[in-house]
Amino acid sequence: MSRVFAYCRVSTTDQTTQNQVQEIAAAGFTVEPQRVVSETISGSTSASERPGFVKLFDRLEAGDVLIVTKLDRLGRNAMDVRATVEALEKQGVRVHCLALGGVDLTSAAGKMTMGVIAAVAEFELDLLIERTKTGLARAKAEGKALGRPAALTPEKRRAVLAGRAAGQSLGALAKAYGVSRAAIQRIEKAGA
Repeated sequence: MSRVFAYCRVSTTDQTTQNQVQEIAAAGFTVEPQRVVSETISGSTSASERPGFVKLFDRLEAGDVLIVTKLDRLGRNAMDVRATVEALEKQGVRVHCLALGGVDLTSAAGKMTMGVIAAVAEFELDLLIERTKTGLARAKAEGKALGRPAALTPEKRRAVLAGRAAGQSLGALAKAYGVSRAAIQRIEKAGA
C-alpha cells in the first residue's frame, strides 16, 4: 500500500505552509500529519540542499506518492525540478503537482509536461544569453569599458610589480594595497 506525503515550502518566516496543506486536502489527498514536510527556505536553494527535503527523500520508498501544490516547491528552476523528479522516479516515487491538474510527473503525460517546461526554460535561457551578448556588443561598440574597474591605479600596479621584484610577499602587498592575494597575482601575470 502506497503512502502519501506532502512537501510544503515557503520562503520567509512570516509565511505559512497551511494554505498548501489545505489545498492538498481540498484536492482529495489524505496525508497523515507526520507525512507533511513543511520547510521555510528560499526557493533559490536547490531541493538537494534543503534539509527538510533531504530528510523527506530519505523517508520515501518505492510506491510512495509525493504531493506538491506547485512545481516551484520542488526546485529553484526547471532543470532542478526535472532532476528532482527524475531522482524521485528512480526511487519509485510518484510525484503529483496540483498546479498541473494533479498530474503524476513520473507518468507519460507528466514527463511530456516536464519536457515542455524544460524546453521553455531552455528557450528563455537562450534568449537571456542572446540579449546579454547583444547588449555587451553594443556597449563595446559605443566605447564603454566592460567588466569590473581595476582595483588599483596604473601607478599602484607598477609599485606592486616593483615590490614583487624586490621580494615582497603576496600577502604583504595585498594588505598594503587593500586587495586580495589573487589581485596581486593577476597584476603580476598581466605585467602591468
